[in-house]
Amino acid sequence: MKLPGQDVIAREAGERLVTHRVKLPQKAVPHPLRQVSKRLSMALLVLVATAFIVYLDRDGYNDNAGGGLDLLDSFYYATVTLSTTGYGDVTPASDSARLTNILVVTPLRVIFLIILVGTTLEALTERTREELRLNRWRHTLRDHTVVVGFGTKGRSALQTVRASGVPADQIVVVDASGKVIESAAAAGYAGVAGDATRSDVLKRAEAHKARQIIIATQRDDTAVLVTLTARQLNRGAKIVAAVREEENAPLLRQSGADAVITSASAAGRLLGLSVLSPAAGMVMEDLIQQGSGLDIVERPVIKAEVGKKPRELDDMVISVLRGHRVLGFDDASLGTLQIADRVITIVRSSQARQVAPDQRPLPHPDRQSGTIDRP
Repeated sequence: MKLPGQDVIAREAGERLVTHRVKLPQKAVPHPLRQVSKRLSMALLVLVATAFIVYLDRDGYNDNAGGGLDLLDSFYYATVTLSTTGYGDVTPASDSARLTNILVVTPLRVIFLIILVGTTLEALTERTREELRLNRWRHTLRDHTVVVGFGTKGRSALQTVRASGVPADQIVVVDASGKVIESAAAAGYAGVAGDATRSDVLKRAEAHKARQIIIATQRDDTAVLVTLTARQLNRGAKIVAAVREEENAPLLRQSGADAVITSASAAGRLLGLSVLSPAAGMVMEDLIQQGSGLDIVERPVIKAEVGKKPRELDDMVISVLRGHRVLGFDDASLGTLQIADRVITIVRSSQARQVAPDQRPLPHPDRQSGTIDRP
């Protein structure tokens, strides 16, 4: 397979991006224009209330221009007073007017300033709050899941990961499209907009501290470069990648992927199985949908199961993970279960026991022995 240079892919991604940045999930907030309009309405309400208070006590005010205060003069006085301009051409003369200014107009002046100045301060401090929140997020994020590509494959993978008990705040989405990252943030995931073949973008997603990395890009060559970059940053993470063409799967494994899923071949095999047996196709589709019907679960062997054969367990065991090998339930070399074994079982979704995933890299096929060994 001929791989284009990394600079070509970066240039193509750059055409879709203005800049790459981290987008944390946020609670639903009103539109900024709606917030400003609301605060301006509150300020106007305070101004009108002050003007009417002055107008009701208009006989207690002195106007240097002569004559009594009308409604326009009351609004004029309220405006220059609340804005702390204070020209002094209209002043409270009577004791009641002065007392009203002390007890009513002055608090209204403070409220008026809080509304207007508060809006300005909030705009100025929003960036600071976001930076503090981002630094706290980076400091606390550990053993999380990074998903590169938030298309159909990436979304489906996240649904399965969430169904296994992984919280949304332990998932970071990386995608080249800013709109896609906005969608991920709306779904409750932290997101990084940028080209995942660049190490600085993966570092923004804290990939070097991740437990597992799912690569679900649209192109196979991009998946190879992302896998190489991710493996260079994190030697211990479990990396699972998807490719379209089966001939590219070995290249992904050589690049550092622990497991490679061929999406086109897998879909074709499921189609073929459904043609031969629609019921069998439905069962297989049910098995790969976590959280409904039948589920495939990997769990450790408990003490009560040590010394038993896989068929003697209450759960339907299909494979046993022993050391670096995955053995079938009927493998002659399996014998009885050991305390360090992990079993892969088929259970009802309501009976599925959510356990922490194994942090070891997934094993790879060994063609000679027929078992599955880690390379």
